[in-house]
Amino acid sequence: MSQKKDKERGILRKEGLEAYKGVFDDSTERGLFRLISQGIITKVVGPIKIGKESNVFAAESNSGKRAIKIYRVSSNFKKMYEYMAPDSRFIGMKRNKMSVIYAWAKKEYRNLLKAREVGVVVPTPYAVYKNILVMEFIGDDEAAPQLNKSHIEDPEIFYEMLISNLKKLVKEAKLVHADLSAFNVLNHNGKPVIIDLSHAVTLAYPNVEQMLRRDMNVICTYFKKIGLKIDFEEEWKKNFSRK
Repeated sequence: MSQKKDKERGILRKEGLEAYKGVFDDSTERGLFRLISQGIITKVVGPIKIGKESNVFAAESNSGKRAIKIYRVSSNFKKMYEYMAPDSRFIGMKRNKMSVIYAWAKKEYRNLLKAREVGVVVPTPYAVYKNILVMEFIGDDEAAPQLNKSHIEDPEIFYEMLISNLKKLVKEAKLVHADLSAFNVLNHNGKPVIIDLSHAVTLAYPNVEQMLRRDMNVICTYFKKIGLKIDFEEEWKKNFSRK
């Protein structure tokens, strides 16, 4: 092993990564080393969420806590490619595995920036490098829970705030989440924070209205289950119908 590699391994062990030996592939370790070397993060603290497509870890920085989302290099990149291919923002994207996964991470970074610019409550993105996205940590001492794992004091107010954010995302950021559910909304002190915008597409994307209807229907169904008296078609007409 080269001296450079020995140094990288040593820093990664020092900065809280020895517990994840075998979790990160070599390329991801080098990416984390780069982010640590640049001062974007200073230490990895522990896992927040382990998923099929990505893992999210809490990290520290000189400016406070951060969240780092690491897209698995074992992800189904062919499905990712098919999803991004109709998106005009990714014309000319190479079809090889790592290029697609890196583009997927950049896509979420850009979508988060675009959403933040118009006031949608999403995590602030700070940096993206290869398959690693560094974002705002949502929570206080602990990470904010997902909507489906939390208690809502006033479901009606929470729902109205969530729909207000969804409308801004569509009408001002010109994006549709395309994978919205109670798993992709955090409950931060009684207020919704929309997460996981890697699937989000522009309004020029094929079948985008069906994707928006699906998002809206899933949210309406969830809030009906927890006691809110709402009707999907009425909510759709009130908030998104063009007629």
